[in-house]
Amino acid sequence: MDFGLTGRVAIVGGSSQGIGKAIAATLAAEGCDVAISARHTDALEATANEIREASGRSVLSQVCDMARPDDIQRLVVATAERFGRIDIIVNNAGGPPTGLFTDHDEMTWRQAIDQNLMSVVRLTRDALPHLKRSGNGRIINITSVAVKEPMDRLILSNTARLGVVGLAKTLSRELGADGITVNNICPGKIATARRMALMEERAAMEHRPFEEIVRMEEAGVPLGYLGDPEDIANLVAFLASDKGRYISGTTIAVDGGATLSVF
Repeated sequence: MDFGLTGRVAIVGGSSQGIGKAIAATLAAEGCDVAISARHTDALEATANEIREASGRSVLSQVCDMARPDDIQRLVVATAERFGRIDIIVNNAGGPPTGLFTDHDEMTWRQAIDQNLMSVVRLTRDALPHLKRSGNGRIINITSVAVKEPMDRLILSNTARLGVVGLAKTLSRELGADGITVNNICPGKIATARRMALMEERAAMEHRPFEEIVRMEEAGVPLGYLGDPEDIANLVAFLASDKGRYISGTTIAVDGGATLSVF
């Protein structure tokens, strides 16, 4: 399906690997020029070259720690200078550390809020003038199914990402008159490096083989398998396009039906 995104410009956070990389590659394949960002130069450049070769689109790679406001500001400025416009932002950042409430000190909490809540505030704020000029502005936040069904040992993520949902719903009402849509996507059991690490942690805690944990995780998904990062990317492309123009203020799970919450 042609989503009609040719010539639009997207910023994708945390996009050197995993879900972010899949999103950037899919948007480029649909005709977007993309600005990708991550903390490590080598992985970022390798991803940029891969996307350029596969899509033929222009790709800006910018080192950016999503927990640092100055980095985010430089990312937005560099994107606007390179492409002259910004139409889509995808707020995506790696999840915070796992653990119980008593495991985390003040600094860990501040880092989690900066990385997973304030990064959304900052990128949205810095890009907003460009999104308003676009006429087709899109703000898409990658959160977690934890916002619908909080998970044990993910108290930092459960807290910070729910703040994103409240922010997005409010912004969808404030920015609707500017033609900007705001939506959240909640990945479920997607086969990313972080998901694999969590399963390895579980295997160690429960003294079970890793393969057994994978089978158990798959058994908890009605469709019977873990998702791919491209499953998230495809929804991003739809929401970014004119075909998704009347969808705003929503929080959509992509989880194979695993989440038990009704809404």
